[in-house]
Amino acid sequence: MFKSKRRLAILVLGSLVSLSLLVTGCGSSAANNTASTGNAAKTTVIKVGASPKPHAEILEHIKPELAKEGIDLQIKVYNDYVLPNTALDAGEIDANFFQHQPYLDTFIKERGLKLVSLGQVHLEPMGLYSKKVTKLDDFKNGDTIAIPNDPSNGGRALALLEKAGLIKLKDGVGVKATVQDIVTNDKQLKITTIDAAQLPRVLTDPKTAGAVINTNFALEGGLNPKDALTIEDGKNNPYANILVVKESRKDDPNLQKLMKALNTPDVKKFIEDNYKGSVVPAF
Repeated sequence: MFKSKRRLAILVLGSLVSLSLLVTGCGSSAANNTASTGNAAKTTVIKVGASPKPHAEILEHIKPELAKEGIDLQIKVYNDYVLPNTALDAGEIDANFFQHQPYLDTFIKERGLKLVSLGQVHLEPMGLYSKKVTKLDDFKNGDTIAIPNDPSNGGRALALLEKAGLIKLKDGVGVKATVQDIVTNDKQLKITTIDAAQLPRVLTDPKTAGAVINTNFALEGGLNPKDALTIEDGKNNPYANILVVKESRKDDPNLQKLMKALNTPDVKKFIEDNYKGSVVPAF
């Protein structure tokens, strides 16, 4: 009888120890999960779609400062002018940085998206480049000049060609011009439209005498904007590049922090020091 009671006591004690270890183990696990969750809560991921140059480079420059504010800036590089907006609308990214307001306005009108600008960052003057002529007067009758095929940049390119004296557009059309709006073309230049990202490549085409190229694609193509035959004036230019978000998130404090970080004296100096006038601050 005594042995049975002792055996029962041992079993009970063993059970209590096991239960104590189990509870302790569970408590430890819960504490670790809380700590992990707590740490994760301190960092906010912001995904931004951007063109490689200079947009992604500018974003890379501000990553350390944003990290101090608890923001993990993740940059997704795009090489076209459509996917960054559709990806933003689909919620695949939180913001994009690659376009100007006229392009955004056109895109919104065509696609019905609810996207808005948080502010301007920089301007990339559009220029006319050539590997076959060294000055505007050297263009020959019937030469081909390529321009971007999207409406806003195409009109902008035609306005630049008019300013250079190569063509004349209908009065009042300005940057909304299309090829059909050319009223004077003394040299009978052939204006072709090509995807903006492909324009640097066509300069090596024997059939193409020149191309009007956005500075970001010119830089990627190894071109120096200082070598452009003519280039846009940066003053009072509506084509400053902007940070764009979904309209429903325009007041998001973390996206506002991102915009603020892009408009600091440090970023202004970074742009001026690194791009030597080929990209200029717009703030």
